[in-house]
Amino acid sequence: MAYCVAVRPPGGRRTWTVIDGSYRTVAPIEQWLEAHRHLWSPNTVRGYATSLAQWWTFLEQRGEADRWQDIGVPTVSGFLSWLRNGRTVEHSVIAPQHMPAPSTMEARLAAVVSFYRWQEAVFGVPVAGRLLRGPARRMPARALLAHLDARSAPRPSSLVRVRSHRRGGRPPVLLPAQIEQILDACAVLDPTTGDWTGNLRDRFLFALLAETGMRLGEALGLRIGDFAMGRGGTAFVEIVPREDNANGARVKMMRPRRVHVGADLERLFADYLTHLACRATDLGLPLGLESPLLVNLDRPPFLSPLREGTVRDKVVALRRKGIGSDDWTPHWFRHSHATALLLAGTPEWVVTRRLGHAHVQTTLDLYGWVREDDALQTAANWPAHASDRQARQ
Repeated sequence: MAYCVAVRPPGGRRTWTVIDGSYRTVAPIEQWLEAHRHLWSPNTVRGYATSLAQWWTFLEQRGEADRWQDIGVPTVSGFLSWLRNGRTVEHSVIAPQHMPAPSTMEARLAAVVSFYRWQEAVFGVPVAGRLLRGPARRMPARALLAHLDARSAPRPSSLVRVRSHRRGGRPPVLLPAQIEQILDACAVLDPTTGDWTGNLRDRFLFALLAETGMRLGEALGLRIGDFAMGRGGTAFVEIVPREDNANGARVKMMRPRRVHVGADLERLFADYLTHLACRATDLGLPLGLESPLLVNLDRPPFLSPLREGTVRDKVVALRRKGIGSDDWTPHWFRHSHATALLLAGTPEWVVTRRLGHAHVQTTLDLYGWVREDDALQTAANWPAHASDRQARQ
């Protein structure tokens, strides 16, 4: 069995690699990861390493790890079946109880295809040509989210596909009622006492993702001074690229931007900051503008920056309680935010700048269908829907 493990080279930042069943580094995977580490955030490296650790585990179970350079379409198809069947067998007469989401399967497949494209381009490993249809071209590695890219330029396509129930490859969204359900499951305000009950940090995090559309890594890299109170004007959040975040969080493409927010999120930030300051005082720990904004409050190491794994665990716990959609992730808030803005008539170039996309074409590729879909008009009314609910309280 192969494992994705975290490592920290002397004097370097934490990263991830893959070791095999004998606890040796899987050389071809490590070569590929090392060639791209300077381009990716640590979380992206972990995503690729996780996918390829599962791929290598599959090859080891088949007894084909030594033949990784000779596989073809049947082997990759077997890998997807193996993932569907709980990573134990390729074929099963009993339907698995917990099948991975299509998006997860697509990410695993994209990582394998990207790995073999690079191996072909650098070392002449001929596998990629067997997996792709179309003109043979040496192309850069595809990203984990490349299956969402709808650009029309001709390029080879994979002969192995994941059957998805999403129409037209559209990014999934959370509807207003689902967003409110998630927020209320974290913490609720007692209108009589004015106190919050529950985990205020988690509510603030998910509300921040929903209102700003920022990526989870961008939110986890925020520091207290990055949230600027309005003081009579409009509050905003500065998304600042940093290389020294202790939790490995990083701004994608290292592009800074400013995202303006509404009064509701500003008030929630003030309540959370008060709670954070009181907790720091109780623990006798310093707190300043350069301190991480989202931190551990109830378990050691106290006031250390929140990690992505902790957020993922929270999401899984909420999903098990039937809160939100069955397979939602923190990134769904970003899709929901973009969808709501476009449905409300916001120009595409404004959405592009708010989301931090490199090009407006990226926004159009992902969300160009939004204005034509009347079924999602309700998503545009979420801010008003939330305000009405607060007024009733």
